[in-house]
Amino acid sequence: MRDPVVMEEVKATLALLTERAPGRAIEVRIPPYAAIQCGDGPTHTRGTPANVIEMDAQTWLALARGEMQWADAMEQGKIIASGVRADLTSLLPLRMHP
Repeated sequence: MRDPVVMEEVKATLALLTERAPGRAIEVRIPPYAAIQCGDGPTHTRGTPANVIEMDAQTWLALARGEMQWADAMEQGKIIASGVRADLTSLLPLRMHP
């Protein structure tokens, strides 16, 4: 079941990510809440993108808030990532606007 509070926070943080890293080279999936494309590089148009990142909402929000480091989440198996650009280390944590 989707938690409306979590859904709003996921969508807000993903919107900040697209502001920080515009483009369509990386697909970030936070099922069942949202998926976005971001990042500079070759544009994805059809089929499975070359650079895909997927994780649950709790992991994404912890990364976005700076409560968890990318490397730690990868090591713990909390992130599924494929492709040469499938690493958001340099973009996290996100700073929320007041």
